[in-house]
Amino acid sequence: MNETSTTCCCGQGTEELAAFFKALGNPVRLRIVEQLMAGERCVCELHAGSGREQSTVSNHLNVLRHSGVVMCEQRGKNVFYRLAHPCLAEALHCLRGRSAGVGKNS
Repeated sequence: MNETSTTCCCGQGTEELAAFFKALGNPVRLRIVEQLMAGERCVCELHAGSGREQSTVSNHLNVLRHSGVVMCEQRGKNVFYRLAHPCLAEALHCLRGRSAGVGKNS
């Protein structure tokens, strides 16, 4: 996947899309994605807000990057991450609203 692409992930094949969603299946990675929904963040900011070791956060960011969920850019000594697909924030907002009603009888 091209790291500079900001197009929607709809054009991906089944295997790539499965890897994309698998990366979102981890609670730590999902929290990182939710932080990035507010905008670009430095690794140091993501680490500070996670309560995890920096190496753990870096490993999760690596999974997200390789699966095409996030993109990164190095500026000086800092690495900044952002969502690779703006449509992901909207999808997660939608799913959060639906998950509130899961398991309830209508």
